[in-house]
Amino acid sequence: MAQVAFTNEFRKGLKVLLDNDEPFTIVEFQHVKPGKGGAFVRTRLKSLVTGNVLDRTFKSGDKVEIPDMEEKEMQYMYKEGVNYYFMDVNTYDQLFVEEENLGDATNYLKEGLTINVSFYKGKAIGVDLPNFVDMVVTKTEPGMKGDTAQNATKPAELESGHVIQVPLFLEEGDMVKIDTRTGDYITRVSK
Repeated sequence: MAQVAFTNEFRKGLKVLLDNDEPFTIVEFQHVKPGKGGAFVRTRLKSLVTGNVLDRTFKSGDKVEIPDMEEKEMQYMYKEGVNYYFMDVNTYDQLFVEEENLGDATNYLKEGLTINVSFYKGKAIGVDLPNFVDMVVTKTEPGMKGDTAQNATKPAELESGHVIQVPLFLEEGDMVKIDTRTGDYITRVSK
C-alpha cells in the first residue's frame, strides 16, 4: 500500500501525489481555523515534472498520497545543448536531465559538484542543491580604491554565467559563497 500524509503532517518540501499521479512539492502551507465551519489547509504546490505552481485547499483530516521517489547522489559533469549530464558516484552510470526540469539550479551548477538527483518512475525529474556553493567571479567591473560605501553592490557574472549582486571590493577571479535558496552573495572565500 502507498504511503499517505494527513493535512496535519504538511510541511515545506513535502512531496505529494495529485492530479493523475503527478508529484508535487509543498512550497507554502497555512492551517486556517475559521470561527464558523471546519478547519482547512491552504497550500501552494509546485509540480516536480512541469514546474507549474498551483494553489489547493484541503479540508482538515484529508489525506494525500506520497510519491515513491528515489534519490541518487550524482556528480555534475557538463552541459550539451539543453541537457545537463550527471554521473552516479556509486555505479559511474551517466544520464542527463533536461534544462526545464532543473529550474534555477542551472545557475549554480559547476563541474564536479555533487548533488542529489530525484527520480520518479525511473525518470530524473529534478535536483536538490546544497544550501551553499562556492563559485568564481568571471566578470565584474574593477573596484576603485576607496570604494567602501556601506551596502553598495555591483553586478558580477559567475562561472555558470549567472549574474548576482556583490560588494564593490570583489574582483574577477575571486571565489564567493552563494546561498542557492535565495541567490544571494554570502562571503568571499579564500582559495
